[in-house]
Formats: sequence, C-alpha cells, structure tokens
Amino acid sequence: MKLADYYIDYTKNLAQANPQKGWDRMVLGFRANCLRTGFLPDRHIAKGYQKLEDLMMKFVAGALAHDKSYLWGNIFAPCELFESMGLSMLSIECLGCYFSGFHMEEFFIDYAQSLGIAPTLCSFHKAFVGAAASGTVPAPAFAVTTSLTCDGNVNTFRYLQKKADVPFVLLDVPYRDDDASTAYLAQQLKDLVRKMEADLHCVCDMQKLKESLIIENQTRKELQKFFRLLQRYYYPGRIIHQLYLMMGTHLLMGSRRFLDVVQYMVREIENCPPFTGKRILWVHLLPFYQESLKHYFDCSEKYQLFASDIILDNAQEMDPDQPFESLARKLIHNVFNGTYQHKADYIGAIADICAPDAVIHFCHWGCKQADGGSALLKETMKRKNIPMLILDGDGLDRRNSHDGQIKTRLEAFLEMIEEGGHDRVYL
Repeated sequence: MKLADYYIDYTKNLAQANPQKGWDRMVLGFRANCLRTGFLPDRHIAKGYQKLEDLMMKFVAGALAHDKSYLWGNIFAPCELFESMGLSMLSIECLGCYFSGFHMEEFFIDYAQSLGIAPTLCSFHKAFVGAAASGTVPAPAFAVTTSLTCDGNVNTFRYLQKKADVPFVLLDVPYRDDDASTAYLAQQLKDLVRKMEADLHCVCDMQKLKESLIIENQTRKELQKFFRLLQRYYYPGRIIHQLYLMMGTHLLMGSRRFLDVVQYMVREIENCPPFTGKRILWVHLLPFYQESLKHYFDCSEKYQLFASDIILDNAQEMDPDQPFESLARKLIHNVFNGTYQHKADYIGAIADICAPDAVIHFCHWGCKQADGGSALLKETMKRKNIPMLILDGDGLDRRNSHDGQIKTRLEAFLEMIEEGGHDRVYL
C-alpha cells in the first residue's frame, strides 16, 4: 500500500471518531498534495494539465485554510462577484469530489441518510450534508446557490441554513430571455452584494469586477481555441482533468491565474502530435473514480474526451460596463437553464461545430433531469447520425456504480464505433 493510501485510511478513521481532527488532517492532506503537484507532477500528462491540476489543488487548499473568507455555493453561483470581494467560493459539487479523494463519501452519505435525508437525493448533496452535519467541515459565514438545473440545491442549502446556521441567498434564475428577466436577476445580484457587504464586512471592488469580466471574455476565447485544437491534436490527460476544467470555468472564471493556464494549454497543444483516434463528447457528470473509464480514457491515444457539456455550458460575452446585467444574462443563457430540449438542442449545436465521433451521456443517480432527458438527447443525436451511449451510475458514490456493467456496455460501444455501425449504437 502506498503512503498516500495509509494517510487516506488514517484520516477517514480519524474523521469518524473526531470530526475536527479529521478535518484538520484532510486540509493537511490537501496542502501536501499541492507540494506533490508542484514538485512531482504526473509525467504522463501534458504540462498544461499539470499546471491546471496544481492550480486547482492550491485553490481548494488555500480557500479551506481561510475559513472566514470562503463561501459555500453551487457551481453556477457567480464566482466573479466573490473574487471582487476578496472571497473564494467552493461549490458543494467540488468539495464532494475532494471528499471522495479521501474515500469519505460513503461515511458522509450514510450519516446524512441516518438523519432522515432521502436515499434518492443526489449523492453530492448527501455527502455535503453529512460532512456539515457531522461537524467535519467547518461552516463558512455565507452561502449562495441558484435555482439552475438541480431541484436538490434549494432544499440542501435550506437544510444547511437550519442545521449549520449558515445564512444563504437563493438566486432565482428566470427561464425567459428578455429585458425584464435580465433586470429582475441583475437586481437580485445587486441585493446579494449589499447583503454580503453588510454581513461579511467586505466591499465589492467594482473596478476589479469589471477587470474580471474582461479576463473572462479572454479566457472564453482561449478555451474555444483549445477545444478546436483538441479535435486535431493528441493532448494526454486523465478523466479527472475534465473535472478540473469544470472547476476552472465555474470557480475561477475571470481570474488571471486560470487564464494563464488556459493560454499555456493553447500554446502547448499546437506543438502536439496529431490525434487519429475517436473523439468523445461527454454529457453530464463524469465519475472520475470509475476504473473502466480510466482504463479507456486516461492518456489514451485511441479515445479522447475533448469536452463536456458542463464545461461548455455558456458562451456569453460579458459587458464590463454592465457587470450585473452581464452576470444575469450569463445565468439565464446557461445551457442548464430551461427545459432539457433546450439543452439537447444546444448539445446538438456543439456537435455540429465539433463533429465528435460519439457522445456518452452519464445518468447520475438521483439526478432526475439527466435520467429523464437522456431520451431527448438520444433522438437529437440520432438525427445527426452521431452514435450515443447512455451509462447509468453515480458520479460520487461507488456503491451505486457497477464497474462490470459499465465496462461491458462501454467496450461494446467502443467496438461498434470502431466498426462504424452507427445504426446500431444508440445504447
């Protein structure tokens, strides 16, 4: 057993016996991992992905080390606002993944269910509720969530407000895309800033906010370049780097340090060898722990995950002179806002541009919109003659994913797209 495995087992057992000490060891482990990613990076992956992993580890470790200046949120909460106030947002989805790194998700999920939380709730939410309710994760001074896509968000944050005494603000994102909806949401964002300034004794630096929107526009253009190049060149990475990209585009969008990493990735990939294998567009959550997926996609020269819908969920141009209205339009135009048919059409448009060889849709346990909408996306892909596989599993809880079944279905799907039998590969 590796030293890291010993430390994971030690921390997991300690957290169950003494939550506060367990949390201290987890934060220490995050810091140690920062040293590893900085001085002993994974030599099998592209240097750009090394830099991305290092950035995300330092971001999370740094935020957790300053529990008075970080917030809880979901991945759609406006990180640009918090950055301009000197605060860091950690999403419950992000923290759930990091809990999984210590194999703590099962303990936290079971703890939440012992309190009466429904087993059918998303495992990311259950893990976070269990972590907070058990006293393992210290509560921040504030939390922000949105009404986007996930029904569990509002109830989870309301529960944490009641049990952990964490005040939160819900941003109600309208479905309609018109001036009245933009004004309605922009006013909520202004009210949020005023409340945070009063409660947290901080100030929103408007100049810094405008600069972050300028950087965000640059970052989005660089990301578009990167994904276009990724269609042509081999850029070795692991499936977990899709998670790090998702974190960057939602927790660090508008920050100079994320832009610097993306620009490095663009420069590096231009000098990479051509990719001649199959390019896969991933839809919904990616179970980064799944052994069969890692076997086929980690540093693979045959199959390359070149993007996911969560990373490509927004293409909104930001107007620095209207920061609150721009952030409002960004939320309203998000691919996850509205009906699933809207999302299916959006992914279809991405497929028209990127021309993937196949699409894999992962139906995460507890996510009703993914499970119910997969049939709509399958019909959209069928009209475009793009093979698609639907996989069932859990993005976090290993007990709800059966690796043998996933392996069998994945192998059959990859074999069929190699043979080109598109009429047989809508699984």
